[in-house]
Amino acid sequence: MPNYPQVPQAPIDDIDQAILRALVDNARTPNNALAEAVGIAASTCLARVRALRERGIIRGFRTEVDPAAIGLALQAMISVRLRAHTREQNESFRSTAPDLPGVMAVFHMAGSDDYLLHVGVAGPEALRDFVVDHLTTHPAVAQTRTNLIFEQIPGRRYLAPKS
Repeated sequence: MPNYPQVPQAPIDDIDQAILRALVDNARTPNNALAEAVGIAASTCLARVRALRERGIIRGFRTEVDPAAIGLALQAMISVRLRAHTREQNESFRSTAPDLPGVMAVFHMAGSDDYLLHVGVAGPEALRDFVVDHLTTHPAVAQTRTNLIFEQIPGRRYLAPKS
């Protein structure tokens, strides 16, 4: 997992917000179209996107894959509680979990659960096998709780609303 700098960031202005909104909507927007959409020159837009990347505000560009299209028709969020909150147990689970088959994301949590795993599997039997074979057998894991995902609705709330 990349370790991004935790330095205080200068606030971003309305143009940067507009650039981010446009890129969140479509990360493949060509620079000239992006510049036109936010009302600035293409060279200015390119410099601003570069600056947003250098500041760590834009962390990267990703391809979003439809899990069902690649045979992962069932998705679930699995809460995991560790047996003890030692560095060793945390590191043991943290280093193993992202590489488990079907794991789409791992969240280290505060609260009653220690980790939350977003997984995609072929069906109910595969989900059961995942939990039994990979989670309940892990020496650091004390308890799991599985919730099925009916629908994922992407959010963009971290961006300021359009003015």
